[in-house]
Amino acid sequence: MFEGFTQRTIDTGEVEINLRLKGDGPPLLLLHGYPQTHIMWHRLAPTLAEDFTVVCPDLRGYGDSAKPAGGPDHSAYAKRAMARDQLAVMAALGFDRFAVAGHDRGARVVHRLCLDHPRRVTRAAVLDIVPTFDAFTTIDQTMATAYYHWFFLIQGGGLPEHLIGLDPDYYLRDKLRRWSRIEDAFPPEVVAEYLRCFRRPETIHANCEDYRAAAGIDLEHDGADRQRLIECPLLVLWGGRGFVGRHYDVLSLWRPRARQVEGRALDCGHFLPEEAPAATLEALLNFFRT
Repeated sequence: MFEGFTQRTIDTGEVEINLRLKGDGPPLLLLHGYPQTHIMWHRLAPTLAEDFTVVCPDLRGYGDSAKPAGGPDHSAYAKRAMARDQLAVMAALGFDRFAVAGHDRGARVVHRLCLDHPRRVTRAAVLDIVPTFDAFTTIDQTMATAYYHWFFLIQGGGLPEHLIGLDPDYYLRDKLRRWSRIEDAFPPEVVAEYLRCFRRPETIHANCEDYRAAAGIDLEHDGADRQRLIECPLLVLWGGRGFVGRHYDVLSLWRPRARQVEGRALDCGHFLPEEAPAATLEALLNFFRT
């Protein structure tokens, strides 16, 4: 995996971010989701690096990046803080402006990047999410059942950390199975790498802090910015066989959030880059080459 990529650690001034890097074209930042790491891009990144300088970091709290304390308001895991990390990473690599794609939690960081730093993002893609504010303010039984982890992980007192920590391998494998629709989407060596990072107690805690921030400070930020538009072109992709595709009119939720939106469903579940790599790659190349 990631043959020819350079591995680096960049100190942003707040945290250290682990990443892989390859290419000499226009910069393209790829942000992973939960409960994974940058490894999730292993099927796309090598080909994308033929056209772009591809930067694949671990978000703070994930993989081999730093896992700071969340604080009483969990603000260390606000998407605003995670977006700052990525700006600092790209600046350290010499990129003032860049394109970005994000999946799941990484897509929520992309949304915040576009709102807080519109002049820095040239084009953006979000994979298999609807805006956080809309997800929380349109809750019904179907959503609460499918997204039960949103409400489990935000519980305080160490409850989710303790329960997940009793068998982290089972928990992570269950998420990969439960949210995917394509068999054999995850090679054993990829799952092993996810497990290596996820088993750490500090990772489990940081991931919970990420979701606690989403239900608190992120929701405040998103609510305050409901009238702000993403200025750059936005690509929205989602799994037609996953919960997002079955439950939401995805484009109708994103069109009021951006000046220029395009997108479509792919024939897969939640993990587009791993379940439908060819279709995801084609969509990203067509969009980012424009």
